[in-house]
Formats: sequence, C-alpha cells, structure tokens
Amino acid sequence: MSERRTITKALTTVAYRGWHWDKLAEALAPAAVVRADHGDIPRVKEAIADADVAILGGDISEEVLAAAKQVKWIHADHAGVNNSAHPELFQRGILLTASAGRSAPVLAEHIFFLMLSLVYDSRTLERQQQGHIWHNLYRDRRGLYTKTLGIIGLGHTGKALAVRAKAFGMRVLGYNRTVIDQPEGVDKACYADKGQTIDELLRESDIVVLTVRLSDQTYRLIDERAFGLMKPTAYLVNMARGAVVDEKALYTALVTKRIAMAASDVFETEPLPPDSPLWDLPNFVITPHCTPEVPDLTANCLEIITDNIARYREGRTLRNLLDARDAYTKGGK
Repeated sequence: MSERRTITKALTTVAYRGWHWDKLAEALAPAAVVRADHGDIPRVKEAIADADVAILGGDISEEVLAAAKQVKWIHADHAGVNNSAHPELFQRGILLTASAGRSAPVLAEHIFFLMLSLVYDSRTLERQQQGHIWHNLYRDRRGLYTKTLGIIGLGHTGKALAVRAKAFGMRVLGYNRTVIDQPEGVDKACYADKGQTIDELLRESDIVVLTVRLSDQTYRLIDERAFGLMKPTAYLVNMARGAVVDEKALYTALVTKRIAMAASDVFETEPLPPDSPLWDLPNFVITPHCTPEVPDLTANCLEIITDNIARYREGRTLRNLLDARDAYTKGGK
C-alpha cells in the first residue's frame, strides 16, 4: 500500500439522481463536490481547474485535460475509455479508471446471441421464412458443442464469456496482455507479457471473439495477416471496439470466403455509414452498438466508483486502472 491520499475537491459530471447520487456524495464527503453537465465545457473546465478528482459521465477531451491543472485521478463512467486515454494523461501521472465490468453478464449474452446467429445462420432462416421455404440448411453444420472458442481479451466480459462457453461444452482458448490467474472456463491462456502472440489462438479457433481494450497496441489487431491465419470455416465476433478490426480486410475476408462468417456490434465509424459495403454482406450480422441493460447499470457503476474512492484515499491500487500501454492516438472508435 502506498501513501494515503486526500480529496479536497471533486468534479462530477455523472447524471446520477436519487439514492445513486446520495451514495456518491456520501462516499466523496467531506470533499467539496461540484456538479456540472458533461456537455457544458466552459463550466467543466472551470470546475476541473483546481479539482483533485474528476468523476465524469463521459470521456475527457484534450481541451478539458489541459485545464485540469492539479487533477490526480479521473474516472470515466463507461467501459471503453480509449477516447480518454491521452498520452499526456499518463505522462502527467494522472490515474485513469473506467466502469468496465458493469455490464459483463449481458455483454457475454450478446456475444452468444451473435455466435448462435452465425452457427444457426439466422440470416438464411429469415429469408426462408419470408419466402415460405421449408429447407434443412444444417446438413453440413455443427452446433457450438465441442467447438473451440478463442477469446482475445480476458477482462470482465471475456471471463464471463468463458464461463458460459463451458456450459455449452466448448473448448476455450484465451489471450490477454497481462498475466492473470487462470480464469474459470479457460482451458489454455497465452499472454503478451510472456512474449506470446495471438497466432496459435487464431489458427485453432472455430470462433474468435474480440473483447480486448482498444489502444494503439490493439488498433487493427485483426488485419489481413490475422485473417490469413484463421480457418476458412471460422467465425469472427467483435464486441470490443470497431478499430480493433481492419474493416477493409474484414470485407475482403468475407467476400472471398477467407473466413466463413462474422458479426459485429461495433464499427470504426458509428453509426455505420449507409453506403458501407458491410451492410449488404450475406455472411455478416450487425447489431448497432447496443445491448440490453443489466437490472441496475448505475448501481454497478456506483459500486466500482465508491470502491475506488476508498482505494484512492487508502493508497491502494484502483480497479480498472489503465496505464501508458493503453494510450490511444489513432483515431476511430
């Protein structure tokens, strides 16, 4: 444990109300707390100028960061915070955390919806129903049972996915940047910090799922070379961020049948432009970056934030803490 830290002033731009706000205010006491609308940039810049801590309802822009003269910890209250991961922030030694894990169970469910949509070819089923066609399209198909699932990114969602995959009787491979205790449900894990790559996972997996954080290191991680390593019968599911995949390479891989099918909830440009050729691919399933919520999403976020407030004051390591390797400068989501 390092030296204890104090919070004299905190800026909040989260839109909490009722008991959610009361609990946050109680956790921050006795610090002076300033509330501002996240979109009111002049007010946010004024308030953050002498704040120790900022708990934000969205990402921090470079403009606001420049005004934060003495901030020591910033929490962005959502999961993928690549747009907050400015190199300057890490260079200044500012702590950056996120609310990752708040929706892990339903994100894992969403991934299963996409995997099953691919395995059961929901696109063709819909066309057959519309055409009143009774045809067995599964003669050459196999279900998820015994398939090998490769999970790139063993964070909250990746771990939740592995547990559920075991219930389906799947073999599970995992890849993560940092070394962690063997996650439940993962049969074999590889780690970047051990000098290992994603190549073996790509070669062996029947379904590759992306749940990795977007950073300069993972930008277009799945490119032409990666598709070249995958089985021609393989499926790709992206639940990370759009820019983790080279979309031109994805389009080519699907058109040429380099891989069999793919699904994605995220895209480099969102909304996906109406003229994107990805819309019309028969072997591609799209969801528009939206997932059903857990019963109380705000309460899940609040639990992470209040725990981190205690950890910050006690000098302990914060949950969902990013570091300089998470810096993102490439642009795109």
